[in-house]
Amino acid sequence: MRVLGLTGSIGMGKSTTAKLFAEAGVPVYDADATVHHVYEGEAAPLIEAAFPGTTADGKVDRAKLSEQVVGNDAAMKTLEQIVHPLLSAYHRKFLDDAERAGAAVAVVDVPLLFETGGDKRVDAVVVVTTDAEQQRQRILARGTMTPEKLDAILARQLPDAEKRKRADFVVDTSHGLEPVRISIREILSQAVRMPRRRP
Repeated sequence: MRVLGLTGSIGMGKSTTAKLFAEAGVPVYDADATVHHVYEGEAAPLIEAAFPGTTADGKVDRAKLSEQVVGNDAAMKTLEQIVHPLLSAYHRKFLDDAERAGAAVAVVDVPLLFETGGDKRVDAVVVVTTDAEQQRQRILARGTMTPEKLDAILARQLPDAEKRKRADFVVDTSHGLEPVRISIREILSQAVRMPRRRP
């Protein structure tokens, strides 16, 4: 089985591309959804013990947690030591289940794939992109984001041009869904013939 790492900056169309991989019959692991899951389950009491006042009703309050960890390297390290082992277990189970099911290709959807070194744990990287103007329009149209907050998020992410340079495959979402579906078919036909890279 070949594992593709799917990534791309905010507003590039990564979630839509992940859905289209799933539509093509490929198992897809959603890293963000897994974080939400553990924050509403087994991570909550551990996070509350380390960061009192950051949970309510057995779930992590992400805004309160952010107040305690953002900009504090020691706190961020403590949080990572709690959450990463839990996430790794889910990730391993996903890959084991996909392999047992006979999947030729599996996709792991990780927003900060390069930033966290996740590109070393996959066989190939798929970067989702669009032009910068369309990216901003998409994000600001959601109504939940200010231009300032967007700039702060983008500052934490590897620039799109650098991601594209390091990608094995680039999917451009600027022209609608059909070209993305065609790209996915081409990627899947090539991926199965690629040498395995992950350890």
